[in-house]
Amino acid sequence: MSQRDYKTRLLRRVRRAVVKVGSQILSSESGIEEERVKRLTEELAGIHDQGKEVVVVSSGAVAAGMSRLAVKERPRTIPQKQALAAVGQIKLMTLYEKYFSRFNKNVAQVLLTHEDLANRRRYLNAKHTLQTLLESSIIPIVNENDTVAVEEMKFGDNDHLSALVATLLEADLLVILSDVHGIYERDPRLHADAELIPLISDIKKAKKNLSGESQSFFGTGGISSKRRRREFRRSLPMAWKRESCLSSLTPRTR
Repeated sequence: MSQRDYKTRLLRRVRRAVVKVGSQILSSESGIEEERVKRLTEELAGIHDQGKEVVVVSSGAVAAGMSRLAVKERPRTIPQKQALAAVGQIKLMTLYEKYFSRFNKNVAQVLLTHEDLANRRRYLNAKHTLQTLLESSIIPIVNENDTVAVEEMKFGDNDHLSALVATLLEADLLVILSDVHGIYERDPRLHADAELIPLISDIKKAKKNLSGESQSFFGTGGISSKRRRREFRRSLPMAWKRESCLSSLTPRTR
């Protein structure tokens, strides 16, 4: 089955989708790019208008903090990253609220840690809160709670977090927005001859051929994190979109 045929059949039944937005989608080396947030929210609002529930798992808090404080080099220590995330999370949510409100959409901030989802009671509390937001037609914006997470508890990247949230909410689809075309057998930034894998139907077989980590300025994910996330949630259909091109996921009626 081709990737196009797979997506066409899959998208007919999607009612709840988790959309993971990588740092590279929202930022450049100078920080958060407001125009990118604007375009992304327009696409997501269009999907929401079709009666589909949308949950956004967004990176970008550290990048927003760097931009806000004019920091030129990515932080190397956990406390530095936590401090920048604390500053940047405010700016990031302000942008989401600003542009979603133009389409009469309400948003909510949800910050999670690995411990929140490992503890049964807190897991259920998070699930009930997110479900209530969705039932109220509110778009949750989820991010890792960098200000309290410590090294051994961190997700490491929001690819894993998005898979956990999709599992938590029993989502029909997990969409990964990235600055590359999809999963390659090697990092295409480092290897010009890296081959794109258009459709993964057997994760065990594909796992043998996947390797590499991110070399991007803001991002912490990589090819192997995408594979770990896909392996973690094997039964969840996943679509990969380059940049913020969501319009092909569903027909626009707006």
